[in-house]
Amino acid sequence: MRFPRPLITGRLVRRYKRFLADVDLDTGESVTAHCANPGSMLGLAAPGMRVWLSRSDDPKRKLAYSWELVEADGALVGINTAWPNGLVEAAVRDGTIGELAGYAALRREVKYGRNSRVDMLLEDEARGRAYVEVKNVHLLRRAGLAEFPDSVTARGAKHLDELADQVAEGHRAMMVYLIQRPDADRFALAADIDPTYARAFDRAAARGVEAVAYACRITPEEIAVERKVPMV
Repeated sequence: MRFPRPLITGRLVRRYKRFLADVDLDTGESVTAHCANPGSMLGLAAPGMRVWLSRSDDPKRKLAYSWELVEADGALVGINTAWPNGLVEAAVRDGTIGELAGYAALRREVKYGRNSRVDMLLEDEARGRAYVEVKNVHLLRRAGLAEFPDSVTARGAKHLDELADQVAEGHRAMMVYLIQRPDADRFALAADIDPTYARAFDRAAARGVEAVAYACRITPEEIAVERKVPMV
């Protein structure tokens, strides 16, 4: 995914009300940007951190700027949770995520389970259905180790149980943990942050839900799924 226009650089002043961020741009202007990230953003939202914003010309938007990237530990990290589903779709279609290659059709946001929508449904006459849930990952508390989640996610635990139900009905189901940072070489669950989610993952895995983790290549010009990392 290439950004449609050059990103704008600045320094974070503060993130507040979860979805707002005040930024001092390198041009000297101070702006409020939309932060499309419901998580805690642990380690990624300290005042003074270098950030990259996109700007929209849509007159209907309340905030013209969106927070896209932050520099942490010398690496660019993607914080916009609007992008992972599209990034994974592109990686499935081009074969980067080999575990999900070979299906004839791909649909996004399909209703299933108990009043839920699956991020991606793959269908093939010979192979059947594969239900795919995508989770954005950017927490890194130890060098090289990406973790999920960065805050309690009851919705995430519900999705795991519903994926397991699809396996019980004879379909395939997979969690894709998309790491929006290039400095990760392995992935683990942050069970200390959300033990309920970790237990739900173990339940789902025991019932046949698959899981993979992929890290991204990130520059100020583009974000792309690059490589699989081991789950530990």
